[in-house]
Amino acid sequence: MTRFRRRLLPVSLAILMSGTTLTPALAAGPGVDRGADGGGSATGSYLAGRYAQHQDDWTAAARFTAQALAADPDDPALLGRTFLLRLGEGRIEAAIDHANRLLNGQGEPQMALTLLAADALAKGKLDEADGYAARLPSDGLGRFLTPLTRAWLVTARGKTDEALAALQPLSDVKGFEALYNLHAALILDLAGRNDEAAARYAKVTDTDAPLRVVQIVGNFMTRTGRKDEARKLYQTFQGNNPDGLLVEPALAAMANAPSEARPVPDARSGLAEALFDLGSALHHENADEPALLFGRIALHLRDDLALAHLLIGDITASRDHHEEALAAYKRLETDPLLGWTARMREADSLARMDRNDEAIAILKDLSAEQPERTDAITRLGDIYRYSKRYAEAIPAYTTALERIGTPQERHWPLLYARAMCFEKTKQWQQAETDLQTALKLRPDEPSLLNFLGYSWIDRGENLPKARAMVERAVELRPRDGYIVDSLGWALYTLGDYEAAVAKLERAVELKPGDPTINDHLGDAYWRAGRRNEARFQWMRALRSADEETDKGAIQAKLDKGLPDQKAAAKQ
Repeated sequence: MTRFRRRLLPVSLAILMSGTTLTPALAAGPGVDRGADGGGSATGSYLAGRYAQHQDDWTAAARFTAQALAADPDDPALLGRTFLLRLGEGRIEAAIDHANRLLNGQGEPQMALTLLAADALAKGKLDEADGYAARLPSDGLGRFLTPLTRAWLVTARGKTDEALAALQPLSDVKGFEALYNLHAALILDLAGRNDEAAARYAKVTDTDAPLRVVQIVGNFMTRTGRKDEARKLYQTFQGNNPDGLLVEPALAAMANAPSEARPVPDARSGLAEALFDLGSALHHENADEPALLFGRIALHLRDDLALAHLLIGDITASRDHHEEALAAYKRLETDPLLGWTARMREADSLARMDRNDEAIAILKDLSAEQPERTDAITRLGDIYRYSKRYAEAIPAYTTALERIGTPQERHWPLLYARAMCFEKTKQWQQAETDLQTALKLRPDEPSLLNFLGYSWIDRGENLPKARAMVERAVELRPRDGYIVDSLGWALYTLGDYEAAVAKLERAVELKPGDPTINDHLGDAYWRAGRRNEARFQWMRALRSADEETDKGAIQAKLDKGLPDQKAAAKQ
């Protein structure tokens, strides 16, 4: 009964290509006379590439766009698009070649300049890197990217004060004060100016800091004799985050001699860190295309940046490119900090590919490795449930609840999930108990009110209370078609057919393709004396029926209608 939906938020490539934005003529695509054979092959490849990119298949898009570019190698729009696609794939050398060709044309393509500056820094060619950075814009993403890039290039020359001055414009961008303070602290830390660095680090940990910031600042505190502060920072992160166990290795390491290794040991790593930070921020804003590109450049600078690999995995997984995601996650399987998270996400990707047995094997191993944790065993139950293996899901959820002990409010979804499995396996009493327990934890949760209320209505039990529960659920979530359907069905069961019709019509407006809701509306129309409309709704229900729909029952109603109410009451 659970419905899933996925939101896609495409991001325009224009922001990435500032300087190579398509003109109206170029946006129309290559002309039909550009193919080497005089026919339309270039146009076909171009259009195929655009379509593949629209379908989020960057690999195919890159291949087709490269074919179009081969037919017209001087087309700046094709060159810019091919560059971005190659970079998105992680084909860095090809992307560098295209970036150099772009700079020979008109415009100042921002992402191409960024890649070339990073590549020059990686090769120790600081003058070249400075030349590319000098051409970066100061607007758009350049407000963040340009100060960070220039600051780290100056740091590479050992000029700390000049680097801080180059970074200063970032402090004026609203909402980016934390990023400014973090990178100012990293630059000061690298220069050995510990007191100044500590003051900057303090500004990025005075609120709920993300994992990477906690890693960096905790490392600094431990290295500089501030172990108590480091321990407090780690413990605060543990208490505030569901992934708090990620800092356990750092806490355990504090018992040994402090490591002298900095997480950001040089300017090359600093620029990689900056690009990862930008990519991570964009990813959290659903701007996954530029986030992916920044992540690729960060890894070109520093291939051991584990969180950047995780970022690439998460972005490619969100695009349903699960083979690529698996490759990124597998690189992290033995990472002491992120190995658990990576293996959990491997299981998710495998499940999305319908490779459930492989996902289940991973989750069973994880659950056995750390029997105090509940995330792997809960996810195991979810995969069993999504694949309709309800009887196997129940013991997984039960184990998770046993590990929890006394459930808190945040655990209501676990009881809700187990209740669904009990209901599917005809164990209503146990399902009812779980739902009532969950409602004590979360009394105004619409999903719980609807599930229990609808089930009671469907069973003819506790009808006044069930109706009140469903009415409350509708009040809390008035645009949820399934919940509105529950109220309509409650009214139908109570014999108020006119009111039922009104609610069920609204439910069909909200969820026009759902077979159960259409079937319910057909029943209500029939009882209200609207026989033709009833048959129309049953036909709609039959056309949209899924494997869980009782098609025979709907067909019987189409053939004979509903039995009269006296006969129905006797049955």
